[in-house]
Amino acid sequence: MKFLGKLSSKKMVNSVEGCAGDALAGFVACNPDLQLLQGYRVALRSDLDSLKGRVALLSGGGSGHEPAHAGFIGKGMLTGVIAGAVFASPAVGSILAAIRAVAQAGTAGTLLIVKNYTGDRLNFGLAMEQAKAEGISVEMVVIEDDSAFTVLKKAGRRGLCGTILIHKVAGALAEEGMGLEEITKKVSVIAKAIGTLGVSLSPCSVPGTKPTFELAADEMELGLGIHGEAGVRRIKLVPVDQIVTLMLDHMTDTSNISHVPVKSGSSVVLMVNNLGGLSFLELGIIADAAIRLLEGRGVKVARALVGTFMSALEMRGVSLTLMLVDEPLLKLIDAETNAKAWPHMSKVSVTGRNRIRAAPTEPAEAPEATAYRNLGVASKQMTLVLDRISTTLIGLEEHLNALDRAAGDGDCGSTHSRAAKAIQGWLKEGPTPASPAQVLSKLSVLLLEKMGGSSGALYGLFLTAAAQPLKANTDLPAWSAAMDAGLKAMQKYGKAAPGDRTMLDSLWAAAQELQAWKSPGASLLPVLTKAVKSAEAAAEATKNMEAGAGRASYISSAQLDQPDPGAVAAAAIFRAILEVLQTKAA
Repeated sequence: MKFLGKLSSKKMVNSVEGCAGDALAGFVACNPDLQLLQGYRVALRSDLDSLKGRVALLSGGGSGHEPAHAGFIGKGMLTGVIAGAVFASPAVGSILAAIRAVAQAGTAGTLLIVKNYTGDRLNFGLAMEQAKAEGISVEMVVIEDDSAFTVLKKAGRRGLCGTILIHKVAGALAEEGMGLEEITKKVSVIAKAIGTLGVSLSPCSVPGTKPTFELAADEMELGLGIHGEAGVRRIKLVPVDQIVTLMLDHMTDTSNISHVPVKSGSSVVLMVNNLGGLSFLELGIIADAAIRLLEGRGVKVARALVGTFMSALEMRGVSLTLMLVDEPLLKLIDAETNAKAWPHMSKVSVTGRNRIRAAPTEPAEAPEATAYRNLGVASKQMTLVLDRISTTLIGLEEHLNALDRAAGDGDCGSTHSRAAKAIQGWLKEGPTPASPAQVLSKLSVLLLEKMGGSSGALYGLFLTAAAQPLKANTDLPAWSAAMDAGLKAMQKYGKAAPGDRTMLDSLWAAAQELQAWKSPGASLLPVLTKAVKSAEAAAEATKNMEAGAGRASYISSAQLDQPDPGAVAAAAIFRAILEVLQTKAA
């Protein structure tokens, strides 16, 4: 990895000068369907000679937009691409070489699909004129799908991610055997019904340079292009639903000269395009909002493409593209292609499909044991215990998170607090069952559903197993057996053992003391008091242990100088139980 200087962002490249060529070579090396054109930064279909008598499609532009443009080479899409340096138009000589190569393979003319940027228009245009002078049949379409500008600029609208849809449509037409002139006319009309708008949380940086613009932590840039240039409006960071609403309003506003004419009753193809740095989680949230909000406006989403199609290096942003479609156009979108970056989509409408399957029916609850029917006192006591546990865990949220940051992702407190709030919500729904087995079973389901993470699964396992011995008896030996059963289940699936610096350390220490409940004449509180103290001591001792399980096992033991947060939480739960029972006894 080459370090590119203090003022530039870090990039994993061999050299600034060679990064575009290296990237294209890497993509071709991984895809046997492609070849490089010797001496040029050009990628072509490796079966080029099989295209004799058909129209060839060439596109390209600056690098840094991966997977565009090489990712869309393949049967049913592009014949080849010409790659410039990062965010720079390819050289005229490279474009002309690509045109000559496909012409000499016997193709029936070449269509150049070009995004509307000055450098691309000039260089592709000049190469086309030189090719025509050589007697080669060449045409060019310039794609202008940017919906950002409300007033028409002299340079026209920029070419953005909607260009990919033109690659697809033109590729399908060429595959059908349509002639150059007819393809050119058709895609020129279709391109007028496409609009794209981008928004970003951050700029990007060309290798060897610093970021192209600056954004405050609470700001977003609306209407930016794909070369790191600033947008048309800076806005405050707001929830995704508001962002997408703003984008759709802007794109479809009829007073906007660059709007896309989408209205209620329209049918569209939607593209949710990652500009480079968004997580898949964020992309899914944006896609959900876009589909919901479009359908709420009466727009039918015929197809939805979600992923990275035309990026701007590492820019943390997204663009939305809307393309008005009818059934003949959808058939072209659905036509087969083996282009590596084109997604595998279902050939059915997104809108109108039932997205929810009914939940499975719950098994009928077994009736409570006779000894526990209508025992309001037992139910009230269980409620007090659970309420104290919940209050304790919520109060420990920040402390547990702080402990977890040393060895995990810093969310142990949040996870336990989420579980505690779920328990509080359940308690408000009505009286808890008097049967301890039913209470533990209910808690197991609740935590598995609401708590999340490995902690939720471990608690769920523990409670499910612990409930079983309590179905027949609820005396002290049964409670000790319940503890044993819960620990056995945790160890079986969690793979942790005592001494591994996990919550199991506290639970195990308590369980050893609770063995005394199995002896005749054992008392509740004295044994439980010892168990609590033992659990707390075990939790404190975890700070001197080397982690043998969980995320902490990947961290150097020298960095683990605080107790394990899971063990601390488990000990706190035992302390809360003891305090309630002591209050009752007093």
